[in-house]
Amino acid sequence: MKYQAILLILIMSSSTMLFGQKMKKEPIEIKVNEAEKKVDIMVGGDLFTTYMYPDNIMKPVLWPVMSPEGNMLTRSYPLINKEGDRTDHPHHVGVWLNYGDVNGYDFWNNSEAIPQERKDGYGTIFHQSIEKAKGGKGKGVLETTSLWKAPDNTTLLEEETTFTFSAMEDIRIIDRSTSLTAAVDEVNFTDNKEGMFAIRVSRELELPTDKPTELVDSHGIKTRVEKMDNTLVKGNYRSSEGIEGGDVWGTRGRWMKLSSEINGEPVSLVIIDHPSNVGYPTYWHARDYGLFAANTLGQKIFSEGKNELNFSLDKGETATFNYRLVVASEDLSDAQINELADEYAKK
Repeated sequence: MKYQAILLILIMSSSTMLFGQKMKKEPIEIKVNEAEKKVDIMVGGDLFTTYMYPDNIMKPVLWPVMSPEGNMLTRSYPLINKEGDRTDHPHHVGVWLNYGDVNGYDFWNNSEAIPQERKDGYGTIFHQSIEKAKGGKGKGVLETTSLWKAPDNTTLLEEETTFTFSAMEDIRIIDRSTSLTAAVDEVNFTDNKEGMFAIRVSRELELPTDKPTELVDSHGIKTRVEKMDNTLVKGNYRSSEGIEGGDVWGTRGRWMKLSSEINGEPVSLVIIDHPSNVGYPTYWHARDYGLFAANTLGQKIFSEGKNELNFSLDKGETATFNYRLVVASEDLSDAQINELADEYAKK
């Protein structure tokens, strides 16, 4: 009888209840490679995502993000050349957190594309250390530190971030908790549309559009395309308030789903805001071309001046921002996402 009880505990610990059913937990391994300035997060032996901080990206990012079936959900450009990728906004890399106006400096738009004579208007986030990297059955944790610096190398903010990765059969979850501590007398986050927790997605997850743009070929050559081919482009936004498509931009809600299909795999990307965040529920900076962002701080522009926050921290004060990114191999229903949001709100 004792052995049966032990066996039952082992069976229960290898699965979890979600959406009213038991789901098998997948093993997560976290591989630190400081020489290459990256940390690979592996699920069942396959790459899920990589925390990376190379010198040519002006903030640490998660890139790529892979679906449970192994499809890349993040845009490849500018890190690798994938035929058909858009070539706009080179600062949109993977998944990141930063802001467009911190004491007057633009952290959001900084990239290699900014000419040297204009660099004095842009801030950079420098990775400092890996504090913890631990995998496990169904769960992995990565803790990092970074510094938000002005162009003159003054540290404005000290960042401590914890990524908690969860993996089950057809669903992956990234919970990001970032604490920002003011390192100067005052740090002002002036209301700005460019923020805050964001992902730039692959072409297949964009919303269909006829707007002309520049695309890249497999050799990295940019080509002007007057009429877009939307054959494989099937993305659609849906908010917690039931708003869909491009109309979600500038609306508020506790979660937003971007659903599509890629190589025959139905996929959902969901960003969930946390009730503890300043400015909750977030405004959505979600565009048809594949930028998908929760901006809790930039209230003035989204509300057309009706609301204004201009959040600030005095020296030594800390603000913590919490966001959840869900990656699923199905078109998640409102009820399923509300379950994930309710569970996350309790953390």
